[in-house]
Amino acid sequence: MKYKNRNLHQAKSSKKDEFYTQLSDIERELKHYKHHFEGKVVYCNCDDPRVSNFFHYFSYNFEKLGLKKLVTTCYKNCEKDLFSRNDSERAIYLEYNGDRNGNNVPDPDEIGIKHLKSDGDFRNPECVELLKQSDIVVTNPPFSLFREYIAQLAEFQKDFLIIGNVNAVTYKEVFHLIKNNKIWLGPSIRSGDREFGIPDYYPLNAAGCRVDDKGNKFIRVKGVRWFTNLDFKERYEKLVLYKKYNPAEYPSYDNYDAINVDKTSEIPVDYDGVMGVPITFLDKFNPNQFEILGTSDNGLVDDKFKKTPGLTKEFVDDYYKAGGTGAYKEGNPTAGYYKNNVAKMAYKRIFIRRRKETL
Repeated sequence: MKYKNRNLHQAKSSKKDEFYTQLSDIERELKHYKHHFEGKVVYCNCDDPRVSNFFHYFSYNFEKLGLKKLVTTCYKNCEKDLFSRNDSERAIYLEYNGDRNGNNVPDPDEIGIKHLKSDGDFRNPECVELLKQSDIVVTNPPFSLFREYIAQLAEFQKDFLIIGNVNAVTYKEVFHLIKNNKIWLGPSIRSGDREFGIPDYYPLNAAGCRVDDKGNKFIRVKGVRWFTNLDFKERYEKLVLYKKYNPAEYPSYDNYDAINVDKTSEIPVDYDGVMGVPITFLDKFNPNQFEILGTSDNGLVDDKFKKTPGLTKEFVDDYYKAGGTGAYKEGNPTAGYYKNNVAKMAYKRIFIRRRKETL
């Protein structure tokens, strides 16, 4: 992640996490879900329509998707001139019910503009009421508020398609939903980085930033993923495996009975025990092929394995003696193992087991 993730941490501390998703990224992901939207109310509750490509996508594809209504709420700096850069202290929300004049373009006079009493924060009662009236939520929520945001969607049992950082899969508020097959990752982003627009007033102080010929600012961010509970057929593609298990190549962890697997492609085809795999395994997770048991951040919990303790003191001592520099927090069950008699700490791991019917 390096400098790109450092930008996200800085955004979190300063609350500057307003990133505008590119239209091409939205189009690549939304093509997998078009059958979900007919007759539905779509709510984009973290979107300034002047710069939001979510608003652009759904308003210009309103009839093609068969939407019932499009609603967006904007955090207090919007003005009635939808495409201006003027600021206003009053937050608004927009309603679009489709094309009325036959030109297949969402004209400003076809978009209902209403003022909010609050500042447009997705947690305010006015916005929560709009959430209750919606069917599907699609947006790029603030990265710093992702835990709260996902918890709200779960509370109101909404269908959704949102963008977040892949590391969010280990948050306790998110992971239990993944484990219980209530959230999964979308198919269009599985590696590499993505470019986001940023507001004019954000400083350009990182190597991943640029300005285009129109003066628009952008930043490249690694590790983003789509999070959703909308189903798509690619979820059920079987992960094809080829490697055979051998103890030398797949060492067991120090503090519980599971083997370490460094790459999803190297999951042994003939091993039926518990395996610790990278969090990017979720990009190719087929719920019919594997079951998810836990994470190295939150412990491993199921009928057979109780919550794991932290790494043993002996292991930690050996790790540092061998020149290890990774951070260790007492009681944190971060996966660690011995390889060639040298203590190794693994990165974050998701613990999985092959389903019996696939053995």
